[in-house]
Amino acid sequence: MNSVKRKSIVRAKKKRKIRGTINGTADCPRLSVFRSSKNIYVQAVDDISEKTLTSASSKEKDFTLTSGGNRKAAKEVGRLIAERLLALNIKEAAFDRNGFIYHGRIKELAEAAREGGLKF
Repeated sequence: MNSVKRKSIVRAKKKRKIRGTINGTADCPRLSVFRSSKNIYVQAVDDISEKTLTSASSKEKDFTLTSGGNRKAAKEVGRLIAERLLALNIKEAAFDRNGFIYHGRIKELAEAAREGGLKF
């Protein structure tokens, strides 16, 4: 088994375990983060009604940085999602790292969202 396939299997197992404990509601949505090699995406999801309340990513038109695959971009996306959730009067969220290690870009996004006024 090659290392790429093994990494994806390990991440899928972590993801299932995390999703078994985290649930999002309208008052406290689940912040689901996805990290690719070039961009980072985050969605605020209400799992009860199965709807995305808001989202932010490094691929948006109004995104100011040129590269979306670094820690600066993750920080900016975290700030954006915090602004959008506070505009909807949502102050709490459950952070779903989606099987990724809480390190680097994932950590920067979470810290920027906290600095923006969200509580996890």
